[in-house]
Amino acid sequence: MTTSTTAQDKNVALNGLNFHYREWGDPSAPPLLLLHGFTGHARSWETFAAAMADRFRVLALDQRGHGETDWATDYAPERMVEDIESFVQELKLGQFSLLGLSMGGRNAYHYAAAHADELLRLVIVDIGPEIATEGSTRIQTGTRANDVFANADEAIAQQRAGNARADENELRSRVSDNLKPTDDGKMTWRWDKALRSPDRGLPRPDSQAAWAMLPKITCPTLLVRGAHSDVLSQETAERMTREIPNCDLVQVPDAGHSIPLENPQGFILAVRPFLLEGIGAYD
Repeated sequence: MTTSTTAQDKNVALNGLNFHYREWGDPSAPPLLLLHGFTGHARSWETFAAAMADRFRVLALDQRGHGETDWATDYAPERMVEDIESFVQELKLGQFSLLGLSMGGRNAYHYAAAHADELLRLVIVDIGPEIATEGSTRIQTGTRANDVFANADEAIAQQRAGNARADENELRSRVSDNLKPTDDGKMTWRWDKALRSPDRGLPRPDSQAAWAMLPKITCPTLLVRGAHSDVLSQETAERMTREIPNCDLVQVPDAGHSIPLENPQGFILAVRPFLLEGIGAYD
């Protein structure tokens, strides 16, 4: 098996949009699809992908309106799940493992509820049918903050002020790769400006409908919670492990909601053994 920890940037047309994704590892290895969170992007998975590329064909998708993928007019969860379906079909992934953080985790468990037979393993990272008020308020406030910066350092400083736990290298990489130049030589976010509007934002599914779909997820599932999460409460996490038939809960120390950003090595230690079990490679 030929292994590469260097990512390749690729594009694919899906559902009338141009999607960007990054790929690591041997093309013949078992696929592992990674879905970032709201305001995130495929490049934020670099550390985790490099740690998994020895055993997986790792694919990190820029979801609609994020990263280097086209902006859209519809960001309903159903459209995002349709994007995953189209991506899986276009790349002919067959059986694969699926991991999603926050918004990506929501999209992942919606997909899994309808396609559990396609999945070797599912990892849901710090998200559930109900979001704690503290975390919801923090995210909404952050997305509507200043979004034009003199340079990358100014953007990094703003993000650092909002997340004291963030690993410095991960933060600088995540923020720098999420910026694009403006016409007047400044910098702004890559993700769709419409999603920063209080009149629009990111649509959320009905919580009761989300709870109802969890029992349909029959593939082995790992729910990952940051020990200090302000988004996924302990109560919600424990209920999810009861509702999903084959689900374990692991908590990552020294991390809040953005676990791969705040404790990247702890995240790898929590997730890698579970994913390797799915391909018979962990002992």
